Amino acid sequence: QVQLVESGGGLVQPGGSLRLSCAASGSIFSIYVMGWYRQAPGKQRELVATITRGGSTNYADSVKGRFTISRDNAKNTVYLQMNSLKPEDTAIYYCNADSHPRSGMTLNYWGQGTQVTVSS
Repeated sequence: QVQLVESGGGLVQPGGSLRLSCAASGSIFSIYVMGWYRQAPGKQRELVATITRGGSTNYADSVKGRFTISRDNAKNTVYLQMNSLKPEDTAIYYCNADSHPRSGMTLNYWGQGTQVTVSS
């Protein structure tokens, strides 16, 4: 009952910035945590950042100090501001949401992904 649509990816030079957006629709009231994951060629999918409805955040060590996750509850949208981008940030970035519509029940949703390429 939750749909996620990412946008904002693209090609950027090292040191540049991008802001990714993830718009959520459906049973928004049940979403506790949203986050961003990424998967680079030849690598496992990894967590980038998460944010709770209350605004608590967590970041992967590789992006701390460079990336900022935020949310706009009124717009049902989560953002990932990416600064000081490095070539190793190149990946497909996926929006994720964890939903808890019932006690003991967890539903996990994923967006379609958006490509971020950092290259000179």
